[in-house]
Amino acid sequence: MSLDTTDFLTEAQARIDLAAALRMTARANMHEAVANHYSISLQPDGRRFLINPKWMHFARVKASDLILIDLDDPSTMTDERLDQTARAIHGQVHKLCPQARVIMHLHPIAATALASLDPPQLPPIDQNSARYFNRLAYDLDFGGMANSDAEGARLAGLMGKHSRLMMGNHGVMITAQTMGEAWDDIYTFERAARIVVAAMSTGRPLKVLSDEAAEQTAQDWESIVDFQIRHFEEMKLILDEECPDYRN
Repeated sequence: MSLDTTDFLTEAQARIDLAAALRMTARANMHEAVANHYSISLQPDGRRFLINPKWMHFARVKASDLILIDLDDPSTMTDERLDQTARAIHGQVHKLCPQARVIMHLHPIAATALASLDPPQLPPIDQNSARYFNRLAYDLDFGGMANSDAEGARLAGLMGKHSRLMMGNHGVMITAQTMGEAWDDIYTFERAARIVVAAMSTGRPLKVLSDEAAEQTAQDWESIVDFQIRHFEEMKLILDEECPDYRN
């Protein structure tokens, strides 16, 4: 896929979209206290990116609060507002997987529950869960909080051809070309996980889709990027009405 600089957002617009996505995540109750991070790259090599500051609730983040990280400027890496696990994960993934312009790392309840199964799984039992059929990488070697460049590089290396990583005993990481695609993806991932957990909780056998039906459904999802972008833009319109300060 081309990494033409002409389709990168300006820093001002990237700040607005990133702040919006953080607010949306809190409203969907997918955040975890004042942890977890989202980031967006400002250039093709992934070496300059915006990320939310540590220990600031997603529901309060404004565009001006976001931190600009430049991997070629050591002073930005020592910003006291930068969480070291965020530096390790997002810095390495942006650098080693530059096609991952947007990175969202979360510990939402249902997705993390499925990531804690042995083995981790998201079986395709409906339209939402089938979106991820054969489209997930897995990390089976959780060893504690990711706070080193080596651990960040290990996670980046697991992505391979995939844009999503189910992090065993940990959570989920979603990457995408645009904020809209990433937001819709992580929203749907958690929704799919909730459906699977609800179905499992009945104690009845799961009716898993055939490989053919699951693959066709996943392909259908990939053909409606405009739907995904519209979901994000509609949510921004709601934010504009109810909490427009995210743009500040």
